[in-house]
Amino acid sequence: MANPHTALLKLTSIFIFIASAPKLGGSSKTFTLVNYCKETIWPGVTRSDNHSGDGFTLKSGQSTVYTAPDGWSGRIWARTGCNFDSGGNGKCQTGGCGSSMNCSGPGNPPATSADFSLGEIDYYDVSLVNGFNLPIVVKAMNGTGNCSTVGCDGDLRQNCPSELASKDSDKVIGCRSACDVFNTDEYCCRGTYGNPATCLPSNYSKIFKQVCPAAYSFALDDPTSLITCSKADFVVIFCGSRNQTTCSYHDKQVACNRSKGYKAIPQSCGTSAIFYHGMGPAVAKKRGKRALGGEATL
Repeated sequence: MANPHTALLKLTSIFIFIASAPKLGGSSKTFTLVNYCKETIWPGVTRSDNHSGDGFTLKSGQSTVYTAPDGWSGRIWARTGCNFDSGGNGKCQTGGCGSSMNCSGPGNPPATSADFSLGEIDYYDVSLVNGFNLPIVVKAMNGTGNCSTVGCDGDLRQNCPSELASKDSDKVIGCRSACDVFNTDEYCCRGTYGNPATCLPSNYSKIFKQVCPAAYSFALDDPTSLITCSKADFVVIFCGSRNQTTCSYHDKQVACNRSKGYKAIPQSCGTSAIFYHGMGPAVAKKRGKRALGGEATL
């Protein structure tokens, strides 16, 4: 097991300038998507009501802007290891959402997702309920309310339990959920396990929670994972970390600073004895108002 340690990290500044974005009509919200991964990714965006959506290529170090109408509810995630032909047809190692660049369905697990339900109050979260393929961080910019930064502090692929690991040529490319692997009522929160009294964390979900403390690791993770904010635009950072990525927002320009590397995450929860597991929702739902505080410090 790894021991936690602290190291001085050299900051590198990457400035992301918001350019023109596709307009979906009406009052809108801006999502700036930033790729801090070492490799190219293919973000997917789908609506929660019909799973129709978009997809595009985002090279390492690049950013782009996606604009959604007020009231939009949906999911943003990254596809990895994709191979598309000149007609936009192909497949991906993780997060695939059909056979084309534009998504025709939700991302196949394992896939880390950022989920949003927009309105007068915006609800958002990062979810590992469908597994993990890379770290995601979501920051709310210039909003009022809780507006906390959610997501990951490290990369779960580095210490995924072997029985959950999704591999390609012996390389771990994702970490599947216990529900996806074992398909039992206990892990999937079905039947008698489908309520708050019995839908509890498992030793597997605790490992997920160590790496991504502000993310859904099981179905009823709302107190720590579902966040509310008003009048904010959002930054979705792939392969960033909550405590090592800071962003500022002025005159429709986003500037983010990222520290190199991730902090060590101790794998203190063993997996020899498994108890309960919950499968969390893929899209943030409006389940009641949470207490709203001051503006978030970014």
